[in-house]
Amino acid sequence: MATKKKKAAAPRYKMKQERDVYVTMRDGVQIALRIYRPDAPGRYPTLFAASPYQYDTDDLPHSALFLWHEVGPVEWYVREQGYAYVHADVRGSGHSGGEYALLSKDEQQDLYEIVEWIGRQEWSNGNVGGIGQSYYAWSQWWMGIVNPPSLKCIAPYDGCTDPYRDAAYHGGIYTEFLVWWYSMVRANTLHRAAGRPTGRAMERDITAELIGHQTYDSWWKERSALERIGEIKVPVFSIGHWGKQGLHLRGNILGYEEATAPKKLLVTAFRDVFEVHAAFDDIEFHKRELLPFYDRYLKDKKTAYDDLPPVRVEVRGRGATRDYPDWPPADSEMRAFHLAAGPSKSVTSINDGALAAKSARGPASTRFRYPDPQWKLGIAGIGPQGPDPVRRVLTFTGAPLTEDLEVVGRVVLELHVSSTNTDTDFFVRVADQFPQAPEERAQGRQPGSVMVTKGWLRASHREKDATKSRPDRPWYTHANPQPIEPGKIYKYEIELMPCAYLFKQGHRIRLEIVNGDTALTETPFFVHQYQWYKVGVDTIHHDAARPSRLLLPVVGAAKAVEG
Repeated sequence: MATKKKKAAAPRYKMKQERDVYVTMRDGVQIALRIYRPDAPGRYPTLFAASPYQYDTDDLPHSALFLWHEVGPVEWYVREQGYAYVHADVRGSGHSGGEYALLSKDEQQDLYEIVEWIGRQEWSNGNVGGIGQSYYAWSQWWMGIVNPPSLKCIAPYDGCTDPYRDAAYHGGIYTEFLVWWYSMVRANTLHRAAGRPTGRAMERDITAELIGHQTYDSWWKERSALERIGEIKVPVFSIGHWGKQGLHLRGNILGYEEATAPKKLLVTAFRDVFEVHAAFDDIEFHKRELLPFYDRYLKDKKTAYDDLPPVRVEVRGRGATRDYPDWPPADSEMRAFHLAAGPSKSVTSINDGALAAKSARGPASTRFRYPDPQWKLGIAGIGPQGPDPVRRVLTFTGAPLTEDLEVVGRVVLELHVSSTNTDTDFFVRVADQFPQAPEERAQGRQPGSVMVTKGWLRASHREKDATKSRPDRPWYTHANPQPIEPGKIYKYEIELMPCAYLFKQGHRIRLEIVNGDTALTETPFFVHQYQWYKVGVDTIHHDAARPSRLLLPVVGAAKAVEG
């Protein structure tokens, strides 16, 4: 007998939508809003999102195809949960007037004024919370910093706090991302400008500005929320993702670390930009994570959010979550894995070096000549399996693990390097290398692997900020680049992205070092441009006097790193 399908419950509210509502700022510029709210009498808490991505994109279906559609399930919040939702086109974008200038002081002050405007509306209960992913998360950090009285909480999901270090210049190395990003945003806006009188042309050449500010100067400081996160007074729920290491992960974690207001951190194990994007569209994710936060601070309800630990991180490879009172975890201890000559006989690379418990006693070094003549797509070579991003890089691979090894926390690579050049770049990846059948190895096929963490540093940007540096996190000023002396050995401490990962018994830890990257391993718009002056030979020294080593935060490590 067939069972009757349960009829879906009717929404609690009908939704009223107000398009192209204009709010006048202090200088006369009009900011355009789209407003969604319950079509019923009463006063409602409001979720506020702001970006240059044009609120007209709300009309597109939720899909990974539209990566700028990052506002979450608007209708569900309004129809089912009794929230109003306000979506703004920031100054100089979409329908809004003024000049777009990428998180400028004017844009920051606009956020203050819009939040207060919302708080005064007859349909508002006076409580506003920030919502949204990526640029919408950047906006939330700034909402908190400018501190409008009606703002009660922010939940930056997948959004950086330091656009110089997190998006534009990784380790001081120029990345293609923000130039690609602005060309996409501007092109979309130009389409409107060509066809509608309210469209904006976004005349300003942000690309030239980005490349014109190659060091961390006042232009970047104005746009770096990290400089002022300690000024945030409202509760912060920062949500980052291990799969966004080239863009937002560092910002969400540092935002949590630097915040002094009530705060919590969640880092998920979503693998890439598409999974991260899909989760923010998922009603079940919002029910589980974000709704309890908003109900707590915008509706003053007792919710499960109060009972959550301050820090939750999903451990990749374990399929479980670890709870902590703070970040980084106090129970992780740094264990050293020293670069050694090898061979590991487990992978095909330029050198096939090893990772060992101790450095070599006598002189030991590994040379790297670049650009490699066998590079075909970025730094990728060609092997039996086709394009191979490992074949033409330096690798240092450990022996098969005799037991599971879990790492949770910050990661650092210490390198002693000399160069024939006056500058050089380091692109570093740590991978989990899987066991491989002997017959596959004999055929020259590469073992399977997954990237665990990565980092970057330009040698000329080696000036550290002593006040911000920590033993497990070097902090570089990126303000005063200085050439290196050819032939001189320098010690570099390279910050890799924090991680939470379980290396399983029988697997190997593999360190990869090169001076460029490839679209085979990076989302294409995260790839760094190979510059004309990157021609030379680098020598990595790894002996007892100059111990080059990878430092991993091991959970339950028997012994901390000495020295």
